[in-house]
Amino acid sequence: MKHIIILGDGMADHAVDRLGGKTLLQYADTPYMDMLARKGRTGRLTTIPEGYLPGSEVANSTILGYDQDKVYEGRGPLEAASIGYDLHPDDFALRCNIIELEDGLIKNHHGGHLKTEEADVLLHYLNDHLGNERVRFVTGIQYRHLLVVRGGNKHVVCAPPHDHPNEPWADLMVKPEEGWADRKDLSHGAADGLTGQQTADLLNDLILKSQQLLAVHPFNQQRAAKANSIWPWGGGYRPSMQTLQQLYPQIHTGSCISAVDLIRGIGRYAGLDVVKVPGATGLADTNYEGKASAALKALAQQDFVFLHLEASDEAGHDGDLQLKLRTIEYLDHRIVEPIYNEVKKWDEPVSIAVMPDHPTPVEVRTHVKEPVPFLVWHRGIEPDEVQVYDEVSCVEGAYGLLHLTEFMRKFMEIG
Repeated sequence: MKHIIILGDGMADHAVDRLGGKTLLQYADTPYMDMLARKGRTGRLTTIPEGYLPGSEVANSTILGYDQDKVYEGRGPLEAASIGYDLHPDDFALRCNIIELEDGLIKNHHGGHLKTEEADVLLHYLNDHLGNERVRFVTGIQYRHLLVVRGGNKHVVCAPPHDHPNEPWADLMVKPEEGWADRKDLSHGAADGLTGQQTADLLNDLILKSQQLLAVHPFNQQRAAKANSIWPWGGGYRPSMQTLQQLYPQIHTGSCISAVDLIRGIGRYAGLDVVKVPGATGLADTNYEGKASAALKALAQQDFVFLHLEASDEAGHDGDLQLKLRTIEYLDHRIVEPIYNEVKKWDEPVSIAVMPDHPTPVEVRTHVKEPVPFLVWHRGIEPDEVQVYDEVSCVEGAYGLLHLTEFMRKFMEIG
């Protein structure tokens, strides 16, 4: 039995008055997800352990079966792995967004949806003015980049910018964790390591200086949307993770397909081949057909595929109801439909799972810590009573409410 997880990042949502009290999954035209729910089995999954924020790095790696208490180090190290940046033991790596500020507020977390080539110019500019032996900026994808602080202390509190739209940015500056202001992290191994307070002060200084520098850059003088501040968050040290091959004897080979550095980084640490699809953007204009084709090609040769689509999450963060509906329908018509129609003809059976990692409700515009609905289908599965795929219907699914790594364990037991 081969296995594929099709993940619509942030796809789950709340009931919306504008949709007659329906959720987006209930309202959207999703005949193939509904058909697979009707022919398969459904349930819900809690993807965020107690004590963790509902970030995609936590949710996606939990879905893949990783215990966060053993592997969690934040987004930065995962994105470093994705872009091929080799972290040293004394490196503190943070996700570094380029965001847009307006009237003292965080207007958006993406700098007006920067293109990678645009952001690369800004990152080189920042490196020229702010980089040194301790600080380095590394270009990632679109607005998602890397800030590496040699000897930095991970025990600081950073606010993910996508969780704070339209909030005063000055209230969200970096702070040391309680008890770490004057302490160095001796596990870090840096001879000249920083305390929590020193690390927070350094990061806040970089934020303020970036605003001064980016305000006068010609790119922002010529553009309506401004990419006018860095925002570091999600930091950690190089993680230690077993591969999926070590965790699950059913997996000998596998691939991860995503446009997002974070997910690619998880894939690399998980021992999966990372497949980059031309035209994959992480937005609603991504190359859906190319990603479906890449998934089928990988699945024909390997045991396991993790196919990640980011677009619904981005639309949720922007509060764009109609766009998020379209992204859900695109996933159904342009991803689930061609994959199902192909694998159902194969001699070797394939088990398909479809799910989000967390909800990103359009009327909240940030991730929320709630269970997500999932479906599982393969030839010969005994269906449950659920007829459609959505947050409400899957409450009655045969899997019930699973917790954390239970999903991957049960999914890999199929076949």
